[in-house]
Amino acid sequence: MGDVAVMVMVVVVVLACGLGVQGSESDHRYKEGDRVPLYANKVGPFHNPSETYRFYDLPFCVPEHVADKKEALGEILNGDRLVDAPYELNFREDKQSKSVCKKTLSKEDVRKLRDAVSKDYYFQMYYDDLPFWGFLGKVEKEKLDPSEYKYLLFKHIHFDIFYNDDRVIELNIQTDPNLAIDITEDKEVDVEFSYSVAWRKTDIPFEKRMEKYSKSSSMPQHLEIHWFSIINSCVTVLLLTGFLATILMRVLKNDFIKYSHDEESLEDQEETGWKYIHGDVFRFPQNKSLFSAVIGSGTQLLALAIFIFLLALVGVFYPYNRGALFTALVVIYALTSGIAGYTATSFYLQLEGTNWVGNLLLTGLLFCGPLFLTFCFLNTVAIVYSATAALPFGTILVIILIWALVTAPLLVLGGVAGKNSKTEFQAPCRTTKYPREIPQLPWYRGTIPQMAMAGFLPFSAIYIELYYIFASVWGHKIYTIYSILFIVFIILIIVTAFITIALTYFQLAVEDHEWWWRSVLCGGSTGIFILCYCVYYYHARSDMSGFMQTSFFFGYMACVCYGFFLMLGTVGFRASLLFVRHIYHSIKCE
Repeated sequence: MGDVAVMVMVVVVVLACGLGVQGSESDHRYKEGDRVPLYANKVGPFHNPSETYRFYDLPFCVPEHVADKKEALGEILNGDRLVDAPYELNFREDKQSKSVCKKTLSKEDVRKLRDAVSKDYYFQMYYDDLPFWGFLGKVEKEKLDPSEYKYLLFKHIHFDIFYNDDRVIELNIQTDPNLAIDITEDKEVDVEFSYSVAWRKTDIPFEKRMEKYSKSSSMPQHLEIHWFSIINSCVTVLLLTGFLATILMRVLKNDFIKYSHDEESLEDQEETGWKYIHGDVFRFPQNKSLFSAVIGSGTQLLALAIFIFLLALVGVFYPYNRGALFTALVVIYALTSGIAGYTATSFYLQLEGTNWVGNLLLTGLLFCGPLFLTFCFLNTVAIVYSATAALPFGTILVIILIWALVTAPLLVLGGVAGKNSKTEFQAPCRTTKYPREIPQLPWYRGTIPQMAMAGFLPFSAIYIELYYIFASVWGHKIYTIYSILFIVFIILIIVTAFITIALTYFQLAVEDHEWWWRSVLCGGSTGIFILCYCVYYYHARSDMSGFMQTSFFFGYMACVCYGFFLMLGTVGFRASLLFVRHIYHSIKCE
């Protein structure tokens, strides 16, 4: 187990060094007249961030020699497909109305471009690794009747480029509605696409050129909301801590006194309370193999989240470091599979399971299986739409090889290490031969009402931050304040642990000893709340539309929520197990 942790730490350091380097074909230094790399990336509807297409899928001016840029795994997973752009922006060379090409747009071309303009299509390009965006055209809505809207296609782009010494610092683009062509009607149109370039000097150092992209998320009014979110969460934690301290110190203390006195008058008194189920409380749960697989997968996902936060806090995921997050997720998930194998097998054997190989297979497929099936469906949808989200066969092969050569062997190694650890389940009380009957309980003591109670508090601690994350992942906002996100994540873990302990205590107090699965379900129920928030966000907070975007949003968010369910379910169970062991250690079990 130690070897796995060391290996993962080494890879995190390597990733931090490797991912932090900008992927450029130069050292970003240029002489006057040098060619500066300019790549066109993708086009797509502004409100549907997953639905993007290759730049030249639309009838733009195509250069004579179009070369695709070689891309890393993370860039391809991110849907980036960089290709040479039709403009030449040589270092410190001003240009006035330089023609790109003259073109006759056919009726089909006009229809395609009008459809793109009506859906607010934008394009994205990279100039010396600096991202910039622009809209293809605009819709003039002077009259209320949609049939009388006027569709304009921009035919001229002006580039304002700022430089400091021999480096490019900033790039802004402007499109002039006066230099636009009317594409409202289905008819052939002759158009000349052109551009102009103006270079300006600036004092901003090269090291700070990416700061403008992250400024928006750390503006004072946004930071106030984030801190309000944290204070709100901290108040929740303090209330819960006080509540639990009251339970542990007063109620349990009274219980201990009561149970120690009970021994003298045992014959006269009817047995009630959590002490009297000591012979059943450590009775192993049903479906041991599935239970162990949930704990193994949840532990792996918790380790994955912590390592991703470590990389974020050392500054690896700066804005538009193309695909760094996806690369890190794939690599770290593969390397932490040993943790899942070790935890699941070790715990399964503690529960006196016999088929540890089957358990290991279940652990490997518990999260990867649904994720793979979702990916297959969504990739098929992307292929049908000819979108850049469709992964090429080579990339799919690389991911399968990573799974076959790294994930699976490490899972098996972890499983073998878990089998050889031979740790025994530490139960302070012996389990009786026959299970005690659970008394009739009111409806609110059932699993679903308890899950609703358990999930609400942790969700209320994170919901403000959720909006910003969604707006970043499923929109065009930028999220860079990872330190605040990490604090919120820690609060989420603490609140989940505390609320599950409290509910486990109340469950045992009414002599319901089947707490194992209940603690997992209550801990993980926050994942269900996040899934409900997805539905709210889609309908009330976003303008997403279309089958592809909807399926991508709900498909991948369902997988993320399932991951949260496994991770927080594991946290809930581990916290409850510590609590249950502690209280039964403190009393004399016959």
